[in-house]
Amino acid sequence: MNKVMTAREAIDLIQDNMTFAFTGFVSFGLPEDLLVTLEEKFINEGSPKNLSLFYDAAPGCREEHGGNHLAHRGLIRRIHGGHLDLNRKLAALCSENAMPVFMVPQDVNTHLLRAIAGGEPGIVTKIGLKTYADPRQDGCRANQAAWDCGETVVELLNIDGKEYLFYKTFPIDICFIKGTTADTDGNVTVEHEAVLNPILELAAATHNSGGKVIVQVDRLAQAGTLKPKDVKVPGLLVDAIVVGRPENSKQCMVEDYNPSYSGEVKIPVDGQKKATALSIKKVIARRAAMEIGKNSFINFGVGVPQLIADVLAEEKLAEQVVTSVESGVIGGVPSGGLAMGSATNPTAIIKHPEMFDLYHGGALAAAFLGAAEIDAKGNVNVTKFNGKSVGPGGFIGITQPTKKVCFCGTFTAGKSDIKIEDGKLRIVNDGTISKFKPNVEQITFSGEYALESQQEVYFITERAVFKLTEQGVTLIEIAPGVDLENDILSHMEFKPHIAENLCEMDKRLFEEAPMGLTLTE
Repeated sequence: MNKVMTAREAIDLIQDNMTFAFTGFVSFGLPEDLLVTLEEKFINEGSPKNLSLFYDAAPGCREEHGGNHLAHRGLIRRIHGGHLDLNRKLAALCSENAMPVFMVPQDVNTHLLRAIAGGEPGIVTKIGLKTYADPRQDGCRANQAAWDCGETVVELLNIDGKEYLFYKTFPIDICFIKGTTADTDGNVTVEHEAVLNPILELAAATHNSGGKVIVQVDRLAQAGTLKPKDVKVPGLLVDAIVVGRPENSKQCMVEDYNPSYSGEVKIPVDGQKKATALSIKKVIARRAAMEIGKNSFINFGVGVPQLIADVLAEEKLAEQVVTSVESGVIGGVPSGGLAMGSATNPTAIIKHPEMFDLYHGGALAAAFLGAAEIDAKGNVNVTKFNGKSVGPGGFIGITQPTKKVCFCGTFTAGKSDIKIEDGKLRIVNDGTISKFKPNVEQITFSGEYALESQQEVYFITERAVFKLTEQGVTLIEIAPGVDLENDILSHMEFKPHIAENLCEMDKRLFEEAPMGLTLTE
């Protein structure tokens, strides 16, 4: 059987009403040529139609690429994914209730693929308890259409007196995966890929569901010429091989190819980057760095937390910690923006689902992430704003099992003018949007669960540091130059508990010179 096909021939394997899946992490590992061809066929011919879409993470580049190619009424009838903000055209359809949308934690999705492949009814986990994923809250529903359709994707279980969530499996009829090289028998290698997406798990899940697996690769090899240990998907699982057009076969959609991402080449990085200028965001990153222990295994989220790596480098402490990205990348210099998920000069790249095995088991010493809304109970929202859901990505799988969690960000949102002068903070004009709410719009991180699990939780801003205690969100530090009532309490929509030993934030945070920071054992 000849498995090598054109993209159009492969797309013709998709029939109406199928459950269709593909994988990708932000702009890495996208089967872009197949997605482009699928979109073109639907626009020109109106088929295939009414597909139920599954993707595990967040495969897209905000307004284009990835899942955005599928944002057409009639093409998709249902979505089960991990995050919507990188597929904003799909997000718009979600907001319009064009189809039921379920946003399931990304880590759960990757593990669901293994369960589908193994013929299991679902997975049992604590991930999502007491968050919006819990059926006692939203049950992963991202829009009204998901409520109206009557479907459920998760159930509450009690095992030996303990609560768990049961996420249900489902068959997959056809899938797209992306590799670097395939031989003519369909064996797939990934030597140029920067992220090890769950392509084997998805291929096995689809094959064992009786479905068809289509792989997009950059190049074709003669059968039997690939090294067996390099093969990540065996040919017995693959039904169609498509060599993608070069413009749709980039390592990531914002960079054609960077061998330092895939670990093929180590490039010099010392001296390339100057110390980050002093700013309120650097103050936050510095204070967060003070929560890191020596030789810790840690995760940095997007935004302000990404600056923590710069602080560690400036303090010459980068070699004393092990960084990770939920995509499976360990060590190196983590990338930002649409290259998120990769790192320059990584020490190791493991598979995406395996990284979450480590996280779920408590391997992370600390995680540093952003927060859009925080309430008095320590609940955090990063998934729903003004009635529009975006999904959690890996947020829940990172924060819920981790020993120490630090939420890092500016105290207020909106345009502000905050200066650092003479080692003090001076607020000229403050942001007009409070992040500290009586109740968050949706619970993505549960303060109640954190206390029950004895997690250490901090909320770090440029002017105040809070800790989650039995009394709720508790103010423990304020910045020099800041007035407690006028600059902090008056900008919060709830009154925090104030620690008896309230102290001033370390003065070194507000000085130009390096702090001389040391990490505790």
